[in-house]
Amino acid sequence: LGPYVIAQQAVATTRRAPASHHPPTTFAVSAAQSLNLMAAPSGAAKSSFPHLVAASPAARRHGTALRIRASTGTGEAAMDVVSEAELREKGFMGMRKTKLVCTVGPSCVEALPVLARGGMGVARVNLCHGGREWHRAAMHAVRKLNEEEGFCVSLMVDTEGSQLLVADHGGATSVKAVVGHSWPLCSRLLVELLPRVIVSIRCLDCSKNDMYQDGSEWLFTSKKTYEAHPFTMHVNFDKFSEGILVGDELVIDGGMATFQVTEKTGNDLRCTCTDPGLLLPRAKLSFWRNGKLVERNFGLPTLSAKDWADIEFGIAEGVDCIALSFVKDANDIKHLKAYLSRRSLEHIKIFAKIESLESLKNLKEIIEASDGVMVARGDLGVQIPLEQIPAIQESIVKLCRHLNKPVIVASQLLESMVEYPTPTRAEVADISEAVRQYADAVMLSAESAIGAYPQKALSVLRATSERIESWSREENMQKLLPQYPLAIALPDQISEQICNSAVEMANNLAVDAIFVYTKHGHMASLLSRNRPNPPIFAFTDNANSRKSMNFFWGVIPLQLPLSNNMEDNFKTTISLMKSKGSVKSGDTVLVVSDSDLNRPCAETSVFQSIQVRLVE
Repeated sequence: LGPYVIAQQAVATTRRAPASHHPPTTFAVSAAQSLNLMAAPSGAAKSSFPHLVAASPAARRHGTALRIRASTGTGEAAMDVVSEAELREKGFMGMRKTKLVCTVGPSCVEALPVLARGGMGVARVNLCHGGREWHRAAMHAVRKLNEEEGFCVSLMVDTEGSQLLVADHGGATSVKAVVGHSWPLCSRLLVELLPRVIVSIRCLDCSKNDMYQDGSEWLFTSKKTYEAHPFTMHVNFDKFSEGILVGDELVIDGGMATFQVTEKTGNDLRCTCTDPGLLLPRAKLSFWRNGKLVERNFGLPTLSAKDWADIEFGIAEGVDCIALSFVKDANDIKHLKAYLSRRSLEHIKIFAKIESLESLKNLKEIIEASDGVMVARGDLGVQIPLEQIPAIQESIVKLCRHLNKPVIVASQLLESMVEYPTPTRAEVADISEAVRQYADAVMLSAESAIGAYPQKALSVLRATSERIESWSREENMQKLLPQYPLAIALPDQISEQICNSAVEMANNLAVDAIFVYTKHGHMASLLSRNRPNPPIFAFTDNANSRKSMNFFWGVIPLQLPLSNNMEDNFKTTISLMKSKGSVKSGDTVLVVSDSDLNRPCAETSVFQSIQVRLVE
């Protein structure tokens, strides 16, 4: 290769403050941007590290994870063992970009190491289920993976939020409601009233084969009783029937079973089953009129006393992210963020769960206020017609990328694998669509928490993501992504344009990887926003920033000490990665420096650069 061709441009801008009662203030904003280009020779060999043998097709079918041994280094600049194995096995371009989130539950808590080897980047603990000791043990198991086995798994917790639910019903997994026939009831279905707005099922003592014939007349009541009654559902909320009229539809779990209100007496509703189905544990309850959801505001806060206690518990356990359920508007996010800020806990990221009509009405403001978004399609599908879900999902994913916020597509991606070892083809197509839309992450819920095949479900999620990403590169789909201007202040505009140009150069020059050096992950997020073909290796000296970058599409976060000298940083990282076999001589790397390595964030004078470097 010939010598560097260096082009440097100094930009000096003088801006005058808006007129006011005070004399106008003049200040200078300068930026020195260096662009160092080194052209790679045509036909240069691409990196390939066939040091690990890929799992056999049989192993993939059975969900067997590739055995990965953690690096033996001291941990300085250590890549997580999953990314390291992917790089050695498949090369730079074969590395998976879409992040995988798994909900931790009884089915997988003992198999967390296998899930981590299988690609789990975020472990989600749903605080709606289980008790404190179980949650604590699960979080400890995740931290142990990171500390002892070389993984980099972020920890997310979910708050419960305000919702109408069918309570857990003991030993049975479901109860069937039948039109005009009968409902088998047994004493094992007696449940404990939950301390929220909840529906709970109670029934009579009966033998397994006893049947009750009463024309499918059902009573929904808020009267508290500890005696079982046939065809009665007890609601743990006095105002549950407020605003409901005779003729309205009562829908369980978005259509698993449907009833029509035939009589209203006080707070009680008498209903007739019109569509048979299963009443699952913690199923959602909603009312519809003339094909539209009956919207009601009970004045319940987004964060209850239980939610605040759960948040305190999560903070004490060192969580990286809190997913806020049933967000109504941006103020819900701002309130929690202000609370965390007062306690110097800004590193804990807040994800807004979009799962209600109220959140859709205030979508842009909620996304702007949050650190990321989860598209909770299960609860969302209870409140909007099912046929609207695909278009709403796509619009949320696009808006999140526009506003540079990571987005997780969640709920029922592989619902059939809760019971069966293989998914339906429609489920695979559903995952493919989320990946094609460039969602940052896809998530397993019941599939990993209570399903019979959590490892196989994760294997399907990973394989499908990798295949669609490969197809997107082959079809050059990244070229079709529009670039939305985001920044307002000049320093932010410079950062944004640097990253936009860096991704375009990386794709056009077919470099092997992008290196970015960042304190807080901002430049890494701007690079990720453009969905480049090469993987993004983000180096930071902040452990919290490393965990937060786990949510960014295509970003592999690494932690090491950084200096203000980019040349020193590059030499150090290349030396360490070469020693581990992660890069080799001849690889081409595009290097981006973050301004916050050199100056405080408040400074307006910045130095940023793009370089294309050849590994010697």
